Amino acid sequence: MRQEITVFWFRRDLRIKDNHGLYHAFKSPYPVLPLFIYDCEILDDIEDRHDARVNFIYNTVEELYHQFAAAGGSLRVEMGSPLRIFKKLFAEFNIRAVYLNRDYEPQARLRDAVIEDLAKEKGASFQAFKDQVIFDEREILSDSGRPYLVYTPFKRKWLAKYNLSQPRFYASEHQLQHLLNGVRYRLPQLSELGFKPTTIATPDRVIPVEIIKNYERDRDFPSRGGTTRLGIHLRFGTVSIRKAVRAATVHSASWLNELIWREFYCMILANFPHVTHSAFNKKYDGIPWRDDPESFDRWCQGMTGYPLVDAGMRELNITGFMHNRLRMITAGFLTKHLLIDWRWGESYFADKLLDYELASNNGGWQWAAGTGTDAQPYYRVFNPDRQQLKFDKNLEYVKKWVPEWGSETYPDPIIDHKAARERAIRTFKKAVG
Repeated sequence: MRQEITVFWFRRDLRIKDNHGLYHAFKSPYPVLPLFIYDCEILDDIEDRHDARVNFIYNTVEELYHQFAAAGGSLRVEMGSPLRIFKKLFAEFNIRAVYLNRDYEPQARLRDAVIEDLAKEKGASFQAFKDQVIFDEREILSDSGRPYLVYTPFKRKWLAKYNLSQPRFYASEHQLQHLLNGVRYRLPQLSELGFKPTTIATPDRVIPVEIIKNYERDRDFPSRGGTTRLGIHLRFGTVSIRKAVRAATVHSASWLNELIWREFYCMILANFPHVTHSAFNKKYDGIPWRDDPESFDRWCQGMTGYPLVDAGMRELNITGFMHNRLRMITAGFLTKHLLIDWRWGESYFADKLLDYELASNNGGWQWAAGTGTDAQPYYRVFNPDRQQLKFDKNLEYVKKWVPEWGSETYPDPIIDHKAARERAIRTFKKAVG
C-alpha cells in the first residue's frame, strides 16, 4: 500500500525558516516530503555552463538537503519537467496534498496550473500560499477595485494596509518533526546538471543593518557600497521578505521604498502579463528602434566612451552585480542615446544579473525607456557626464572598473549627448504623437 504523504514543492523560497507554505504543509495530517526540481526546460536555455545563479541555487539546495537530513528527513531533488516528476511521485506515493508558495511570472503560473490539474485528477488538494511578497496582486487596489498604474498611490495604500495588519512570521523551522522520515534520497552533483563551478561570489544572506541605516545617505553613490545586495536572496527566497520589510520599517524608510517598488512591479507583471513582450503603454510599441548590433555590443562590453556607463557594464559583466543608480543610467543610455530596443537590454541583464527577477528587471527597463507604467517621460534623457559629476565626482568607481580611462586606449564617445538627446525626443514624439 502506498504511503500517504504531503508534498511541499520548493521553488523561489529556498529556506526552512519563516516559510509560509512549508509551515502549512507541516500542519497537514500527513508526513511531509520536501521536493526541489531542477527544471530542465529552464536550465537548457542557459548558455553559460558556469552560470553563477545555478551555482547559487545548487549550493542552497545542498544546504537544505543537509538541514532536512539532520532533522531525520530528506529533501527529494529531481531533474526534469515538473509534470513528469509529479507523475512519477503520484505513482510512488499516495499524495494527499501538494503545498507550494505562489509564483507570479506568467510561465510559472502556466506550469503550476498544469500541476494543480494533475493533483485534482489524482484526488489530491493543491494549496498555494503568499510568500515572496507582503501583498498579492489583488490586495492593493484603487477605490474602484483596479490595480494601481502609478507608484505613489500604490505605496500609500500599501503602507496603510501594512500598518493596519502587519504580516505574521511562520515558525516552519520548528515543525521539522512532521517530515517524512526513514528515507534518504540522493543529492545530484552540479556536473549532472550540466554546469560547472563559478568564480563569481554571491553576497551573504545576512541583512546588513548598518547599510540599511545609512541607505538614504549612501544609496546613489556606487563607490560607497551603500546597497544591501540582498536582491539574489529575495529572488530565490533565501531571505524572508517579511524579515526584510521588518528591518526596513525599523531602520530605513528609503530602503522600504525600494521593497515596495519591487512589489509594485510584481503586481504589474501579475495583472498585465503582456509587459513580458511588449510595452506596458502600448502606444510605445510603435517606436522605430534602431537595429544596431555594433553599438549594442559596445554597450554590452562597456566601450561606449562614457566612463560611468562603461564602468557599470563592466562591473555587471565581471561580478553579476550592478548598482541601482547605474542600472538607470545604462538602461537610459541604451534606449535614449542609442535608440536600441529596451528588450535587447532587458535580455542582456537577464543573462548577467545575479539578482535577475523578471518583474523588477522588466519594470526597471520599461521605466528607463519611458514605455512602462509610471515611467520616466521620454523627454527626460540622463546626461551621463552630469551623472558622473554628481555621483562619482572623484572618479573612484570609474577608475576601479575603467582603468584605461583618460588614456589613448579608451574610446571616444560613441555619440554626442546633445545630438542623441535631440534624436531621442524627436523620435519618441513622432511615434507617440
